[in-house]
Amino acid sequence: MRRIRLKKEYRLKFWGFLFGVFSLCFIFIPQFNRAFIANYFSRKCINHQQIYSKKLNDRITDYSAQARLTGIKICSDENDLAKRVISGQLVKVRGGRKYKIESMKHSYPYLTTDSRKLLNEIGRKYRKKIKKEGFKGSRFIITSMTRTSENIKGLGKTNINASENSPHLNGNAFDISYARFSIRKFHVTECDKWYMKEALAEVIYELRKEKKCWATYEKQQGCFHVVSRVQ
Repeated sequence: MRRIRLKKEYRLKFWGFLFGVFSLCFIFIPQFNRAFIANYFSRKCINHQQIYSKKLNDRITDYSAQARLTGIKICSDENDLAKRVISGQLVKVRGGRKYKIESMKHSYPYLTTDSRKLLNEIGRKYRKKIKKEGFKGSRFIITSMTRTSENIKGLGKTNINASENSPHLNGNAFDISYARFSIRKFHVTECDKWYMKEALAEVIYELRKEKKCWATYEKQQGCFHVVSRVQ
């Protein structure tokens, strides 16, 4: 019984300490106060963000040939893909502060070096952009990366956009969800989701203008399909 009481006392002291630190920060650090409110409690609608998603209209027939030349040869299965990783043709992509990687059933979290570099650039620019609007710490979600021929056969049954010419087979394409985000906010509104979507589309569009990628707004799949463009 005494041991249980001691545990409760330590627990109360611990939470009391955290509450005290939080209270001091909230009262004496104005920047912390404003950032906290902006990130977690604000319900304001950001209406000054322009629409960019509709401008991401590249067609796979326009770039598939060039994407094949700059990517890897198609992997037949997971074992074949593993050989490309060992040889350095593909590199592992890990989630972190810039973006989150969803558990994938029909692809693998690997990309060519140039593609991973592009993805990190998107993450860095997006993180900087949304931070200004009070979404510090929020991330986009990657839903698909490199596929094998085996993946395409299985995916074709559920995804009408699955193609034997897909750049996903060449290791230089990835899909970013615009329907779901990891948003650090107390109350997430539909307006927040719309802003996150169009802010992401703007970042991708600007890189597309710089000829660093091709991009397609895939309405049925709920994602932006992005392909790195090696110049």
